[in-house]
Amino acid sequence: MSGLPPHVAEALKAAAEPKGWTEDEDTLAPYLTEWRGRWTGTTPLMLSPATTAEAAKIVAICAEHGVAITPQGGNTGLVGGSTPQGEVLVSLRRMKSVRAVDPLNDAMTVEAGVTLAAAQEAAAEADRLFPLSLAAEGSATVGGAVSTNAGGVAVLRYGMMRDLVLGIEAVLPDGRIYEGLRTLRKDNTGYDLKQAFIGAEGTLGLVTAATLKLFPRPAARAVAFAALDDVDAAVKLLALAKTESGGAVTGFEILPRPVLELVLAHFDTARDPLSAPHPWYVLIEMSFGREDGARETMEAALAAGVEAGLVRDAAIARSEADAEAFWRLRELAPEAEKADGKAIKHDVSVPVAAMPALYETGCAAVAAIAPTARVLCFGHVGDGNFHFNIAPPKPDAGDFWDRQEAITQAVHDAAASLGGSISAEHGVGVMKKDEIARRKSAVEMDMMRAIKRALDPANIMNPRVML
Repeated sequence: MSGLPPHVAEALKAAAEPKGWTEDEDTLAPYLTEWRGRWTGTTPLMLSPATTAEAAKIVAICAEHGVAITPQGGNTGLVGGSTPQGEVLVSLRRMKSVRAVDPLNDAMTVEAGVTLAAAQEAAAEADRLFPLSLAAEGSATVGGAVSTNAGGVAVLRYGMMRDLVLGIEAVLPDGRIYEGLRTLRKDNTGYDLKQAFIGAEGTLGLVTAATLKLFPRPAARAVAFAALDDVDAAVKLLALAKTESGGAVTGFEILPRPVLELVLAHFDTARDPLSAPHPWYVLIEMSFGREDGARETMEAALAAGVEAGLVRDAAIARSEADAEAFWRLRELAPEAEKADGKAIKHDVSVPVAAMPALYETGCAAVAAIAPTARVLCFGHVGDGNFHFNIAPPKPDAGDFWDRQEAITQAVHDAAASLGGSISAEHGVGVMKKDEIARRKSAVEMDMMRAIKRALDPANIMNPRVML
């Protein structure tokens, strides 16, 4: 095992127990390639602790011998943050216990390897809702979602992962355990230490468990698929829908006709809910505490949208099957783009009101660099997040990829000019490491580096990521 002394390797294997390590190339392969295939890595050893105590032993041994660690959850990241390049890979996949569910306190404690789908199921069994939902929820884990501050489709109503965490358990870079699994809603006794680990992408420690907020399960929901002329109409319709529903809007997703056509082309089960094509579409979900009035509220909101000249056509789901089919059109967008071929991906956000300007400014900037490029842009209107993806023309123009850096800078400049962010929910990883150093202020970077030095002076935790 290159780069890992045999005695250290043996100590790590012993700490992980017989079922908790592997160096077999075939077994390792799925853990060494990122979901989009952009990064492929190497590791001398993968360790999969089954308990927090085992994880602490592993980190302590690595700290003693200066061995770098790449933590990994479900390996669904998109910025290269969990793909090792020679570091020891620590997978939390075996830590998948639901430790406690407390419906009276609307809280649930789960280990880092629990998938988001499993967390949702555990909450549902207690007649509660864990609202974090995204396309990869069947494989994305709670630990990964905490470490990347994941967003998803319900941020509008419930917030990002940062808003859903009450407490955290983590192994610090020296092997000590931070026991912060509190269920308090109010604790004004100093720094909120758990927040340091949320969105830190494994650079400050190994998240092993989290206490999560739960919510009452909605008694009813209404889901609609509406056609619009442009992004401006979507932003205005969101405001109108919030008002008409009294704040019941749970999700508000946007996609353009070209993305919908990719979904329809690559997935036989996908169907266009409307009879004629339109430039843009929004998927609206409202959730309610009572069963009566759900559909009527959605109808009223859409009628107000028609009257305001915002909605051109719409379909309201008549069953759960219809609702799921509508949602699949949005959830399949990343898969459809992947099937279409390689593209330049961007995950940017601006204040919601600035989304139309971001789209117009971004498209104009890209067109000036690559006039024949295709803009495949979809995302979350409720939180101002666009997945602003640029695909080569069909057939591919030979010089398109030579302009990749210029295109990315143009899209990021457009977001920054509107007070936005170059990473809305995917994180920094290695992909945006250099760029945040250029775009954040010197004070911000100094503060982040100071925290990193204080907790991880030897820089063994995900050392290539973020900073």
